Amino acid sequence: MSIRVGMVSLGCPKNQVDAEKMMFKLRDFGFELIEDAALADVAVINTCGFIQSAKEEAIETILEFLELKKEGRIKGVICTGCLAERYREQVLEQLPGLDAVVSLGKNDEIAEIIEDIVRGKEKGFICGDKLDLQMNGGRIISTQPFYAYLKIAEGCSNCCTYCAIPAIRGRFRSRPMEDILDEARDLASKGVTELVVVAQDTTRYGEDLFGESRLAQLLTELCRIDGFKWIRTLYSYPERITDELIDTIAREEKLVKYLDIPIQHCNGEVLRRMNRHGDRETLTELMTKIRRRIPSVTLRTTLITGFPGETAEQFEELAEFVNEIKFDRLGCFAYSPEEDTPAAEFPDQIPEEEKQRRADIIMEQQMFINDELNQKKLGSEVEIVVEGFDRYAECCFGRSAADAPEIDGKIFFTTPRKLTAGDYVKVKINDLLDCDLLGEVIE
Repeated sequence: MSIRVGMVSLGCPKNQVDAEKMMFKLRDFGFELIEDAALADVAVINTCGFIQSAKEEAIETILEFLELKKEGRIKGVICTGCLAERYREQVLEQLPGLDAVVSLGKNDEIAEIIEDIVRGKEKGFICGDKLDLQMNGGRIISTQPFYAYLKIAEGCSNCCTYCAIPAIRGRFRSRPMEDILDEARDLASKGVTELVVVAQDTTRYGEDLFGESRLAQLLTELCRIDGFKWIRTLYSYPERITDELIDTIAREEKLVKYLDIPIQHCNGEVLRRMNRHGDRETLTELMTKIRRRIPSVTLRTTLITGFPGETAEQFEELAEFVNEIKFDRLGCFAYSPEEDTPAAEFPDQIPEEEKQRRADIIMEQQMFINDELNQKKLGSEVEIVVEGFDRYAECCFGRSAADAPEIDGKIFFTTPRKLTAGDYVKVKINDLLDCDLLGEVIE
């Protein structure tokens, strides 16, 4: 009888890629992979441990599966990912029903670990050097088959004062370019038409290998691979967006005109305390330059409100900046103090209610901006990739090149013909519903 293993992956796309690599190893070892982990013999919970809400989600998920184990419905529960790496033995102490807690450097041994658990061997905490996390190797794509994430680097060396990622994932380290291109060719051969390039800081790619960023060169090489229609990058740091990168995105047809730039704030003093660079003037100049050289660009950013010491005047400056720039996509989060980060020990911590109030104000502003921008899209024609059929709305839905998967909005549309997920069609936008666009396929 084969052993059934289920994988639950939480958190960001980078963590999802790790899960996909573990699933490949499990299948290659001979285990049966099943989609519903609650029906498995062994469940692997690949956790996120970035911020408090993510940690809470991870613990709640683990507790759900430990209850299934207590009821005798599954035989084993394993914790992997960032929570396992960050808290190690603490996870075992607080969740004693776990059969194993596996650090990032031991992901490669996940199949052997499960085999031991099934045979009744106690595993406990299994520790390895985080720098041993393998970036190459096979994957089982867990997204819809027409798109996939491509992780080009691991770790982070930016050391923002609010962020635990360098401690969890280690220093920034780029994959060799040919390894990345080989994986991209394999994805294209399997029918992937939309490639999403990810890392903790994509714009830093190559600095450790070549002494300078080689992201523009890598993107150019990716564009030469047959099969891809859309290639987008996420997580670009503003100070590393070079003229070469802007020109490459403007020039290459396969590169979607979309830039995800997590600026976090615009006030120079707040950014300095975050150990980030720039200020309102330099950020405004950058956004203006990008829009001038890529007129059809979609700009996305993320912001943090209530960072320790953020004054009312500094928050007001951020609100003014948001109204001035009018980002196409924006997410805003109340600051979350994380253990073992410098900012958690800063004086002038701001009350939770005030942090959230400020975040709510920014998001309300952005809602009006989105309404204004969406009104301008009425009557326009856009190419979208079909994602599925909504049986409640009785129409299809998908995304344009201006919408990253699992992050941005959807376009709902009617069509006179049968479509399949992964098809690309032209849609005329003729109405709005809240933040979503409505339209119909153009024959």
